[in-house]
Amino acid sequence: MKAWHLKHEEWSNEFKVLIESELNQLLEVPVRRGVNLRNETRWKIGGIAEFLIEPSTIGEIQSLVAYFNKNSLPFTFIGATSNILFDSRGISAFLVKIGDRLNSFEVEAQTVTAGAGISVPSLVRRTSELGLAGITHAAGIPGTLGGLVVMNGGTQRKGIGENVNRIWVVDTEGDLTVIEKEDLQFSYRDSILKEKVLAVVTVELSLTSGDRLTLMAEIEEILSERSQKFPQDLPNCGSTFLSDPSMYQLVGPPGRAIEEAGLKGLQKGDAQISELHSNFIVNTGNATDNDVLWLIAKVRREVEKKTGYLMNCEVLHMDQWGNLRPAHEVADQRFVLSQDEIGI
Repeated sequence: MKAWHLKHEEWSNEFKVLIESELNQLLEVPVRRGVNLRNETRWKIGGIAEFLIEPSTIGEIQSLVAYFNKNSLPFTFIGATSNILFDSRGISAFLVKIGDRLNSFEVEAQTVTAGAGISVPSLVRRTSELGLAGITHAAGIPGTLGGLVVMNGGTQRKGIGENVNRIWVVDTEGDLTVIEKEDLQFSYRDSILKEKVLAVVTVELSLTSGDRLTLMAEIEEILSERSQKFPQDLPNCGSTFLSDPSMYQLVGPPGRAIEEAGLKGLQKGDAQISELHSNFIVNTGNATDNDVLWLIAKVRREVEKKTGYLMNCEVLHMDQWGNLRPAHEVADQRFVLSQDEIGI
């Protein structure tokens, strides 16, 4: 049944039904077809996903990869979508979501082994309740552990990579392999995993002993501070731009640079640079990926003109075929702004 050489629009409904039937034989939870990503994603942006699959076990992920390879079908892995801008034209690739069905949690002394689908806030709270310290900085990040590891996410200029011992992944051949910390090449908001199509399925963390009450109080303080600083009532993907250490020393964080460039509140379509925090782009209604990408291009050029620094994105963009790229690369490709548009 190798038919991906056909253009996606040439697939017949009968062919899609056949794929759906065969995939469902591999899964505990049925495949979802024709899923509107506006209803599934943190940014509430995206077109129709032809197939969305939520495996319940590592074995199911391995079976899916084997099936896709056998039939030359494109696929990609996603988590809680808290850092992805989806193409508004839709996604033709098979989306495999590593979510809360893969949320195992085991503790031995100060070592925690958890499923990649566990939510970060839940992980932080559960470890803190056990008096295990080291990751409270991530308490307010609305993603999964797997996604956090891929991005080396965190706050307070910390990253989860500091606590990772090793991870287990399913590779593009369907094999379950272990990757040790030294091979993950963690750096600020980055890891080698961003360059690879892998499903992070399990993560081993090394934590330290802490006082339970102190840790829980720290979590509440972080959540309270985030609720005051960051937009909570409109869909967004968190920080849009990366904080460059050299820029931070001379100019400050991205939000300050954007605000000082006079861009706070700037709107394109239904996408807006947040009035509350300028490093957040919010969806005020029916924003498209083009609306967001235009704002990204505008911000990059305007801030560069004023500071000399060209800011890169923390957010990734997924195109129609499931390819992930930093959103600023896609923005630069789609929009070459005129001098009038960037205020020159």
